[in-house]
Amino acid sequence: MKPLRVLVLVHEDLVPPNTIEGIDLSTVQWRTEYEVVNTLREIGHEVRPLGVQHELAVIRQTVDEWKPHIAFNLLEEFSGVAIYDQNVVSYLELLKVPYTGCNPRGLMLARDKGLAKKILYYHRIPIPEFITVPLGRSIRRPKELSFPLIVKSVSEEASLGISQASIVEDDDKLQERVKFIHQSVGTGALVERYVEGRELYVGVMGNQRLQVFPVWELDMSQMPEETRKIATARVKWNRVYQQKYGVRSTAAGDLPESQRQILQSLAKRVYRSLGLSGYARIDFRLDPAGQVYVLEANPNPHIATTEDFARSAAGTALPYPALLQRILDLGLRWHPHVTPSDRTTPVPSRVGEAQDGITPP
Repeated sequence: MKPLRVLVLVHEDLVPPNTIEGIDLSTVQWRTEYEVVNTLREIGHEVRPLGVQHELAVIRQTVDEWKPHIAFNLLEEFSGVAIYDQNVVSYLELLKVPYTGCNPRGLMLARDKGLAKKILYYHRIPIPEFITVPLGRSIRRPKELSFPLIVKSVSEEASLGISQASIVEDDDKLQERVKFIHQSVGTGALVERYVEGRELYVGVMGNQRLQVFPVWELDMSQMPEETRKIATARVKWNRVYQQKYGVRSTAAGDLPESQRQILQSLAKRVYRSLGLSGYARIDFRLDPAGQVYVLEANPNPHIATTEDFARSAAGTALPYPALLQRILDLGLRWHPHVTPSDRTTPVPSRVGEAQDGITPP
């Protein structure tokens, strides 16, 4: 393996220290950044973390001075705006610097959850019925969109704005929650049919040739019976809450092989339909009748050693150092003029057609 100069792009508040002596790594926000930087150094690469927030000039200056072979992209936003991360990647392409993770077109499509769902619907991929409510607009619920519904941000990640109150049972609560998303989160709202069931994830890696990881699950079965089993911010990030109610991220070990194959096949179809590259996690809901629904695609998911993506990768003989090296290799082989969706099979026109009860967006 040839040693590389790797520029690791991180939020300026998440630049990791050189040593963690006396620090509990499980309590810090920069765990992923530290583990990526430290592991890349351990496998022989020369690594320079760079904090980025409001200015692209720092990237240009470092590229001109240090001439990295590749940028390892850990940014989830730029200047406080989640959907601006795609512009940083576009800038790297203009600088002709290879980078890890998803390409800008794939980021743009996946970050706009309403647009992504329209594309998935076109490709006959099962999704819950939904509508979007742009920022500042009032909601007019179609009669085909029945309760219960769940209201989310149309673009934010990491369960931002999701709580038990996100699930609504009547029009008054629906209006109230859409208003909350508009005013408190500051984005448009996604309103979709709430699917009771299990929360499952499938990791995918690759550009043209794809590798899928074992099916993973956010196990919420021990939460209080009256509580809706959804991945709220508290469920995903609050360690005290997780320990109290036995919330855990684990391999979905009790699924029949036929169900696994369906989930993994759908994950690859979603990945290709949205033109993703590098690596991503596809989120599913499995209802009590065994019906699978795609919730969303997450390009560039969290890759700390404790997160589901890295843990599921280990189940395919990709321990953490090998996983990071694989991510680097995919970035070095990626070329902006060839996208994964260029190789997908066209599907017939669906103008005026409804399928599986899905209301055409």
